[in-house]
Amino acid sequence: MDFSQSPRVVSMIGLIRAFVDKELHPLEQAFLNQGFVAILPELQRCRSRARETGLWAAHVPQEFGGAGLSLTEFAHMSEELGRSPLGHYVFNCQAPDVGNMELLMEFGTPEQQERYLLPLVRGEIRSCFTMTEPEFAGSNPVWMGTTAIKEGDDYVIRGHKWFATGADGAAFAICMALTAPDHEDRYRRASMIIVPTDTEGYELIGNLSIMGHRGGDWASHGEVAYHGARVPAGNLLGGEGMGFALAQSRLGPGRIHHCMRWIGVCERAFEIMCRHAVERELAPGRPLGTKQTVQEWIAECRAEINAARLMVLHAAWRIENDGSHAAREEISLIEFSVAGTLQRILDRAVQTLGGLGMTDDTPLAMWWAHERAARIYDGADEVHKQVVARRILRSYGLAPKS
Repeated sequence: MDFSQSPRVVSMIGLIRAFVDKELHPLEQAFLNQGFVAILPELQRCRSRARETGLWAAHVPQEFGGAGLSLTEFAHMSEELGRSPLGHYVFNCQAPDVGNMELLMEFGTPEQQERYLLPLVRGEIRSCFTMTEPEFAGSNPVWMGTTAIKEGDDYVIRGHKWFATGADGAAFAICMALTAPDHEDRYRRASMIIVPTDTEGYELIGNLSIMGHRGGDWASHGEVAYHGARVPAGNLLGGEGMGFALAQSRLGPGRIHHCMRWIGVCERAFEIMCRHAVERELAPGRPLGTKQTVQEWIAECRAEINAARLMVLHAAWRIENDGSHAAREEISLIEFSVAGTLQRILDRAVQTLGGLGMTDDTPLAMWWAHERAARIYDGADEVHKQVVARRILRSYGLAPKS
């Protein structure tokens, strides 16, 4: 395997970095202090300029209106976009839309692609994904209470969801619901169904308060109720009973996107940390960076970021060559490992900046608070570690049920 960057990738990285530095970093103070909704008009102008780069919706094949990058190429782009909390949104490759696009491309009917995928790729609408439920453990994806009962040519959905990122303002939701609650194979009980958010019976209860912030529009996490929401059977995504399989298909590449975004966050935090270590003086002529402890932090950060990047690129290479199922160990490894690296980098950066690191004068405090969730969503650390350890121990003869 060769992780050297092609001329195309080198050019793309330079273009994205220049765009982020020029267009997005100047907006961050307003975002941090006034909120996402306040800067939406300017973000829409940035999105128009992003289209001109040729990297709009870069993960989407050209036949659907994207730039057609490979998973590994997009991983490099995702890192660069991760250097700003606004990067992925501006280039229309933000979660959860990026995952929903992938589902619709792979499993959507031509009618579903025409109605939902293409407007999503064009950036005319947004979407959300409703799977997690407050009453059930999120670490058990086959255990839920939401049902979708077939009545004639419709599904009638009843249930309660939360942590639906971007539900505020979304045009449609992809809902994970039980269509065969008593199926003997628990992995065949659920299905995914497209639900327009103007459907009678669909309710956005509100945005969850996350670390003291409710957010708004895309930068929020919603709580959703389905009060007998009725949608046509044609809104079924994939086949009935395929919900778990679709979820796993969605989460494999999605974890690459997340992890490379986290590495971008790490790189930006590292830049802020190093710049402060040089510019901040403890006394005249004595920069903070002369302290051995700070130097150790900087060296540790550099080593950990480089190692994390190689792990993620290897996982992306494995997915591209062997598929998500074959790469599930690599995927679990990067999920908990890179999330841990992210926490350590941010913590060292905040500590280096001292009181400044706790303010919203830099994005560090926001990232430190909101990215704590990296060790929980898309599978908690403990679940991924268990997946990896069990596979390793089975190769030494441990019985599967042990």
